[in-house]
Amino acid sequence: MIRQGGCGRLFYFWTMSPSSLLERGNSFIVFRMIRSLRLMCLLMLLPLAAATATAAARAPVAGIASAHPLATQAGHEVLARGGNAFDAAVAVAATLAVVEPYHSGLGGGGFFLLHRARDGFEIMIDARERAPRAATPDMYLDREDQPVPGLSIDGAKAAAIPGIPAGLAHLAEKYGRLPLQKSLAPAIRLARDGFPVTKLYGKMTLRQYDRLEKVPEMARTFLNQGFIYPVGERLRQPDLARTLERLAAQGRKGFYGGATAARLIQGVQTAGGVWRAQDLVDYRVVEREPVRGTYRHIRVTSAALPSSGGIVLMEMLNMLQGFDLDSMSKVEREHIIIEAMRLAYRDRARYLGDPDYVRVDVPRLIDPAYAVKLREEMRVLKHTSTESPDRATREGMNTTHFSIIDREGNRVAATLSLNTLFGSGFMPPGTGVVLNNEMDDFAVKPEAPNSYGLTGSAANAIAPGKRPLSSMTPTFLESDDTVVVLGTPGGSRIITMVLLAALEFAHGRGGPREWVKQPRFHHQYLPDVVTHESEAFAEAERHALEQRGHKFDTVRGSYGNMQVVTWYKKTGRVEATSDPRGEGLGLAK
Repeated sequence: MIRQGGCGRLFYFWTMSPSSLLERGNSFIVFRMIRSLRLMCLLMLLPLAAATATAAARAPVAGIASAHPLATQAGHEVLARGGNAFDAAVAVAATLAVVEPYHSGLGGGGFFLLHRARDGFEIMIDARERAPRAATPDMYLDREDQPVPGLSIDGAKAAAIPGIPAGLAHLAEKYGRLPLQKSLAPAIRLARDGFPVTKLYGKMTLRQYDRLEKVPEMARTFLNQGFIYPVGERLRQPDLARTLERLAAQGRKGFYGGATAARLIQGVQTAGGVWRAQDLVDYRVVEREPVRGTYRHIRVTSAALPSSGGIVLMEMLNMLQGFDLDSMSKVEREHIIIEAMRLAYRDRARYLGDPDYVRVDVPRLIDPAYAVKLREEMRVLKHTSTESPDRATREGMNTTHFSIIDREGNRVAATLSLNTLFGSGFMPPGTGVVLNNEMDDFAVKPEAPNSYGLTGSAANAIAPGKRPLSSMTPTFLESDDTVVVLGTPGGSRIITMVLLAALEFAHGRGGPREWVKQPRFHHQYLPDVVTHESEAFAEAERHALEQRGHKFDTVRGSYGNMQVVTWYKKTGRVEATSDPRGEGLGLAK
């Protein structure tokens, strides 16, 4: 029946690969033509798609995957009390702030990607930190115009204005069913009564011991009379519990005003920071349209600026769409994927920044016609080396992510961060809040690498009230019968981890357990090196790629901590999967 309609007559063109189309005419014209044909087809199929989506809008169980079992359990607790996925997101995010203080918290920021089942509405809540009004482009440079080591990373001056508390209040007020008091109850209980610390907690505090010991509030809160907490001992955070209680009772005003705000400002200013009370009063979350695109038969919805995640992800997928990856040898496929990573990250460095401050031509960057041009650079046998700083980032699990699908089909992908471990390493007295060091995510000087080795241009320069560019990439992937909610921590490597998982899904290789376990590799343009886990390449593969001009840097240990919830609509199964590299829990019930 479909073949008899206009869409059916276009079916032949729809299913043709871009590479085969390119053989038949001018690449730009052909890609414009195929985009128009596909759009017409989609418009014809919209009523059918809408009816199908409505019929399958409910999942049999709810699934939550997060980086800590207590956070996953907190989300399910709130669902059991009548909350929806958005209420559960509040509970999970706040609980992670308590039990994972080295990765995220009330003193940080992040992005919440939302899908509302009843009407298909999707939005990204931008709770990214903002530069204080007293920030200047040269605030981390010395008299010779060179970055001062550590100044944008350690201490109160490294902290931007937090966004997570405002994000939680916004989620609860606009999308949730429950008041903040109920959604925040699990986190308040765990902060007040304590939780048994884990092996990972001990590992993180040991790695950061010297920083923690230097700041009295950090040492008092996270060390046990100057020593590392033994596994299983209970950690209590009464100051954080009181800060959460004020947020629960008063909403955003309970953090950005009143006693909490006064303590934050006094602590920051005493320690040499540049925050002012008006910075907190003025902070607002922003609702932004997600980045959307398609790869093969998969619909992709991902993070928008000031996250670079969605744009870079779609650029890479658009480039790869022009190659028959399934017919390639493993080395050929790896070479092409690495080159797609390199070129997309080059655009990240050149063009991307806070859209409220700089103009970024997003439609052009994610247009398949633009990918044709980039693909021409990839069609070479050898990689062309780029001069670059001779250092690559060693961090791999900073930040946190969680994924949620509730029984109604609502879903949340949220990636939250303090930036590096324990953020700035500073806690304003009496707050229990670890402040971020997201000011380091700005380009403190053009082409100067940040703590992740990423470079930037004037588009990501420091300015008062501006939000720094991010790599956080909360993402939805959707085929006709499967929904995937995913994301991961990992600094600059986040986007490429999501890419590798998306490719596995789109090409039908394995399931969520295999996606989260697969060995990872990464290229970010500068430094010009392929960073990878030790099992990512066999020795012969690595040698063959070196012959093509690639340089390699093996990561000690592993990186990433992907959290995935997958809903198989045809069978009704919901699977929640947590990365085995971490200590998280995926639970569907």
